[in-house]
Amino acid sequence: MKPAIVVIDGEHYPPVVRDAIAGLPYDVIGAWLAGGTEKLRGDPDYGVPLIEALEDGFTDAEVVVDLSDEPVLGPRERLLLASRILAAGLRYEGADFRFEPPQYAPFPLPSLAVIGTGKRVGKTAVTGHVARLLAKGRDVVVVAMGRGGPAEPEVAVVQPTLESLLELSREGRHAASDHLETAALTGVVTIGCRRAGGGLAGAVTMSNVLQGAALAVEREPDFVVFDGSGAAIPPVEVDARILVSGRGHDPLAYLNAYRVLISDLVVLVGGGDASAVRALKRIPVVDAELRLRPIAPLQGGRVAVFTTGPAPTDHLDADVVSVSRNLADRSKLREDLARTDADVYLVEIKAAAIDVVAEAAMERGVQVVFAENEVVSAELDDAVERLVATGARV
Repeated sequence: MKPAIVVIDGEHYPPVVRDAIAGLPYDVIGAWLAGGTEKLRGDPDYGVPLIEALEDGFTDAEVVVDLSDEPVLGPRERLLLASRILAAGLRYEGADFRFEPPQYAPFPLPSLAVIGTGKRVGKTAVTGHVARLLAKGRDVVVVAMGRGGPAEPEVAVVQPTLESLLELSREGRHAASDHLETAALTGVVTIGCRRAGGGLAGAVTMSNVLQGAALAVEREPDFVVFDGSGAAIPPVEVDARILVSGRGHDPLAYLNAYRVLISDLVVLVGGGDASAVRALKRIPVVDAELRLRPIAPLQGGRVAVFTTGPAPTDHLDADVVSVSRNLADRSKLREDLARTDADVYLVEIKAAAIDVVAEAAMERGVQVVFAENEVVSAELDDAVERLVATGARV
């Protein structure tokens, strides 16, 4: 039988808990009292040793069974508990739930992963920033996974152009996939992969990331950066992870605490509670903002901006006549385009940027300039270089 520790509370009578423990299909090696005193009298006998701290049992156990309940462990406390258990590589289960720790395949090269607390948090922008930073003096490859990635991992060696992205779109491809965005905006060799599904702790239902990782190894780079997808985590064991949490996201909500616990640096885009993150794990936390930056001169004229998020546009040295934040909503985006009269379209490479906005620009004879979400942070570069220098293995 698998060795297990159980989580109990003092709101249950000890004889009831003792019988429940005896009926489990595990070799219970210890119990951790999560709290509660109502049903306790003296020194309770649970038939197994009590452990002082939950983590004391992680070394010898393979599974943690929760025999506790409200009010000792509410939903938030239970998910925080699940995060701690999964980060230790153990299974966590209770009366009607079961969490399996995500599995990560070994990877032989120096590497890090950029992961997020969700979609549209600035993760891809941070990936591009990190890739450019590390490519100064290093041969860097990015392995990116996305929901619109290719069926077979593909290597973008040549920096994509508007023309090549339009060609892909006309072939029925998602021409604004993260790997194409990263390759186009950074010039770093990028390997595109796909994934489907995403678990609460970031595992994916299917992906071809391991095949993409193998292609990266064949190129023998100095460093590999893995780019996550939304809240999904690349299924590769890396030397370090950077977690990006966006504006309005709680980096400790649900199983985000797990993401914090397996990371070595947290980037709070648009603000957040750094002290709460550090209270969970003593790691560097840096603030950052995103700022739209054209990758080519706008050359005067009236400019229409197309984005997926709230990045400000008032800093742009241009006559901005309209701003659409509906790249991810094709119906509203087409309505915005119908009202747009501009000489230049400044476009993020996301969602419907190519198949809708760029195609409309071609029909109207309007210039297209791509925009990146520039990461503005006084601390990020130094924090990344320190992380790479230490080679921290989670």
